[in-house]
Amino acid sequence: MNGAQSLVHTLVGGGVEVCFANPGTSEMHFVAALDQVQGMRCVLGLFEGVVTGAADGYYRMADKPAATLLHLGPGLANGLANLHNAKKAQSGIVNIVGEHASYHIQYDAPLTTDIEGLARPMSDWVRTCRSSRDVASDGARALEAARTAPGRIATLILPADTAWNEADGPSIARAALPRAAVQEDAVRAAAAALRQPGAALLLGGVGVRSAALEWAGRIAAATGCKLLAEFGCARMERGAGRVTPERVPYSVDAATQFLSGYRNIVLAGSSPPVSFFAYPGKPSLQAPAACAFTQLVGVQEDIAAALQAVADELGASSLSPAQQAQLELPALPTGQVTSQGIAAVLTALLPQDAIVVDESVSTGRAFAATTSRARPHDWLSLMGGAIGFALPAAVGAAVACPQRKVIALEGDGSGMYTPQALWTMAREGLDVTVLVFANRAYNILRGELAGVGAGTPGRRATDMLTIDRPTIDWQSLARSLGVEAGRAATLEELATQLRRGLACEGPYLVEVVL
Repeated sequence: MNGAQSLVHTLVGGGVEVCFANPGTSEMHFVAALDQVQGMRCVLGLFEGVVTGAADGYYRMADKPAATLLHLGPGLANGLANLHNAKKAQSGIVNIVGEHASYHIQYDAPLTTDIEGLARPMSDWVRTCRSSRDVASDGARALEAARTAPGRIATLILPADTAWNEADGPSIARAALPRAAVQEDAVRAAAAALRQPGAALLLGGVGVRSAALEWAGRIAAATGCKLLAEFGCARMERGAGRVTPERVPYSVDAATQFLSGYRNIVLAGSSPPVSFFAYPGKPSLQAPAACAFTQLVGVQEDIAAALQAVADELGASSLSPAQQAQLELPALPTGQVTSQGIAAVLTALLPQDAIVVDESVSTGRAFAATTSRARPHDWLSLMGGAIGFALPAAVGAAVACPQRKVIALEGDGSGMYTPQALWTMAREGLDVTVLVFANRAYNILRGELAGVGAGTPGRRATDMLTIDRPTIDWQSLARSLGVEAGRAATLEELATQLRRGLACEGPYLVEVVL
């Protein structure tokens, strides 16, 4: 058994079932080991940002890590943006990054680089294998790191000679430790804060999953506090019958107005709301200066148990939860495509237990309130702000949950960062319906230009904010990558095309012309 075989055996033995891969020469022994060791599904991505984004989407839905296989430093570098998003989402991933044979590094071949230096900013754990006989144990430690709550990025660098040389055999990864329990004094402090006027409970992490939301709803029923959610949530379980917190808005003006009335905010798996960017004359912290924050539980701790403890402290355990969404399916709208119209179509047609991967950027800011009354579904948000997320994450979600419909909401600008994901959807026959909102611009940046006080854009500035001349033909692009596609220029056409996509068992793309 060589080092690569010992590593694959270790990963499979530790419950890793999927490897999202874009390999090169230095990874060939690992590729061969994937043939020789049973139990690992291999999914090829044509760009490393697809590979890492798919691993993020997979973890969010499977609640366990996948592996990635990346080629040397440049391959890792290509995947870093979606590793940033994954780290912000607290997704567990085991990256296997090939390296030159240890004796070859001294010659500074063209692909030689500081892989550890590249990996550290987007990883929680980094190690380079020193010997083929260490590969299995290093792999086990990487898996243990990735499974550490709430989920971590582990990067294991595998020199080619440690992959092809003789190894002792697989290693066993220790089971993941349970999440830490909340402290009693934190429970009492949170309960006291939530009894006060102007109180809110701000939820994040797994605090926006159904089990935790039920307890949060009971707390709100007992105290009258408002339930809020962070703007970005890795995976929110929402829809009819579920407790539905209000999402803190994206824009600094809307967020500061939204939070202006709160005097006490209790944090459960969340952080104090901060603006995405700095704006001249506007605050970085979005809550009022006089607002007091109380930390109930961190994202790495047992959030559902902490909320249950607060409910018990308040005598709320038997109450019916507040802020439960009711099923409210609107009539299908007609006419011109608008954000509100798109939201209505989605709400009416979203299937039970669908998974929505949201990178709709500016188009989708109006979606939350309406779609919260749709059939029960999961909603995955862009967490780190690095665009090119939705298409790869939809791949990972569909691999994790093949029995569920996946809908990717994608802007045309952000979609062009990782369109290769469409090819992977086609090759794997993944059940993904993609809506591309084609406004032919980085529309969010038009608002940001005004928001930072940079003035009225002239021709050169406008050219930096638009993606026309030539116009991207998403139907042709999708079909060239093996995905059937249609076009919608009205809300009636959108409903027809969305129904068609949802009826397919494989991928389907709808270009929504705005």
